[in-house]
Amino acid sequence: MDKNYGGVIWTNHALRRMQERGIKQVDAWATWRRPDQTRYGKAKGTWVYYRTFPAAGRESRHQRIEVVAKKNEKKQWIILSIWNRTITVSKKREVEKKNFMEIILDRLLGRKG
Repeated sequence: MDKNYGGVIWTNHALRRMQERGIKQVDAWATWRRPDQTRYGKAKGTWVYYRTFPAAGRESRHQRIEVVAKKNEKKQWIILSIWNRTITVSKKREVEKKNFMEIILDRLLGRKG
């Protein structure tokens, strides 16, 4: 694992947590870079980034990665901590999400639907 991966600084704590929890650095970086959701963190100046990844071979079980980050005094992003949890997604929710994405793609690509 790289302390400067993706143009951000990764603390030793964050690197250790990824290793302990079996989280790939590319997945943690993707969570920070393109989150599904964000919120202010509990500590001053921190943000929490969330992203859900499908679990291989298990349609209803997904992995939600959460990344805590903040900017330092030089305005550089620092990844402070990372954790994950398994979540269950209903089939109905997956179908709704797929249908919504198909509608958006149809509109973007100018397809008649």
